[in-house]
Amino acid sequence: MQKKLIHRYNSIPVQVKASFWFLICAFMQRGISFITTPIFTRLLSTTEYGQFNIFNSWLGILSVIVALHLSAGVYARGLVKFGDDRAAFTSTMQGLSLALTLFWTVIYFAAHTFWNSVFSLTTFQMLCMFVMILYTNIFGFWSMSQRVDFKYRTLVIVTLAMALAKPVLGILLVKSATDKVTARIFGLAVIEALVCFVLFIIQAVRGKQFFSAKYWKHALKFNIPLVPHYLSMTVLNSADRIMIGKMVDESSAGIYGLAYSISQIMTLFNTALLQTIEPWLYKRINDKKIKDVSKVAYPAFIGIAAVNLLLIALAPEAVKIFAPSEYYDAIWVIPPVAMSVYFMFSYTFFAVFEFYYEKTKLVAAATSAGAVLNIILNFIFIRIFGYYAAGYTTLVCYMVYAAFHMYFMRKICREYLDNQQPYSLRIYGGITAAFLLLGFIFMASYNYMIIRYSLLGLTLVAIVVFHRKILNTAKNILNLKKS
Repeated sequence: MQKKLIHRYNSIPVQVKASFWFLICAFMQRGISFITTPIFTRLLSTTEYGQFNIFNSWLGILSVIVALHLSAGVYARGLVKFGDDRAAFTSTMQGLSLALTLFWTVIYFAAHTFWNSVFSLTTFQMLCMFVMILYTNIFGFWSMSQRVDFKYRTLVIVTLAMALAKPVLGILLVKSATDKVTARIFGLAVIEALVCFVLFIIQAVRGKQFFSAKYWKHALKFNIPLVPHYLSMTVLNSADRIMIGKMVDESSAGIYGLAYSISQIMTLFNTALLQTIEPWLYKRINDKKIKDVSKVAYPAFIGIAAVNLLLIALAPEAVKIFAPSEYYDAIWVIPPVAMSVYFMFSYTFFAVFEFYYEKTKLVAAATSAGAVLNIILNFIFIRIFGYYAAGYTTLVCYMVYAAFHMYFMRKICREYLDNQQPYSLRIYGGITAAFLLLGFIFMASYNYMIIRYSLLGLTLVAIVVFHRKILNTAKNILNLKKS
């Protein structure tokens, strides 16, 4: 039996094996992060946890500005475009990342007191941030090249080793330090620097080139126009914690940050499904088989809605597991943020049409509109309702974001696909409305445990009754790669 399983595994194409291990790696990475969250929420006060969340929010935003997200689309595209000179291309991208990071570090030190007050961070924390920005990009270059060559073993080992080392060192430093926030940040920076410096040297030696006018110009020309899109996505995910820290207090930012982290658990399902479905969607668009899309999309929407409803239903228990009683108010933020995860997932089904037909300006317009709206709504409603409002502004903005992409998708279908529309507004609207209604019903029952568990029981009964249909749908999605 064991030999048969090993033989079957060995006969699987390397591309499929690589995809499987990359997915397992992503699950384990996120899983380690979630498992260690209850430890850090008990080692850090709500204020300290809020300060750490604010640091992470600024890290996300400044990573785009400082390093231009070079390890994203432009690098993957460059590996194909400059395939015969990949080593040199990689080492010059490292050189450009280092040059950009040093440039912005000099800008920072020219007025570090001013910047420290803007970001509410210390000089040492800012230096750690610059280190993390550089080495995250270096790791991005290395991991992408490993993926392209399907070298999954080394990537999985290094990624999981880093994922384990970061919390272990973080716990040791936080327990022994007076400034626990800086200790937590320093622990992350040290692990990234130790591992990624080695990767930097390896890739530099292979490429033997720091500067290339051709490659630097190509990278800057490609990525600078995409900065508004990358920045808007980051702002949409991060601005709320920064604004809560400034407008309310850092303790509230900590409670909100925990709620946001718990709500993002279900993005694991988003990632797992999209890795299978997205290539299939592009193939269907290419073959102009648009009517096939809805057969997979509707069950996928229902599946993602269901797992997020489960999280909403069990939010009080989740918060008790993840944090002490000081964080309990986070339960009221989880429902709207978990609902926004559904819209994060569904918008991809609309956006693939924009990406396929290279309508990047439409993508940037939708993302920028969502980010600007998020800042405006946060500024207005956090002042009135406190940090709870940020959960609802996040939900509204992702709803608007998805609506923009659906509008652009319909426009593209009229222009390129003889007005074949892949989705019915009535059906998508019905699934969405039912999901939102049930989510708010579960939220309203938080103070009535019997009612909440009764509703949850009825939901589980429905799953048992329709289990064959659910299993068939899951089987069909898993078989997409064959079609």
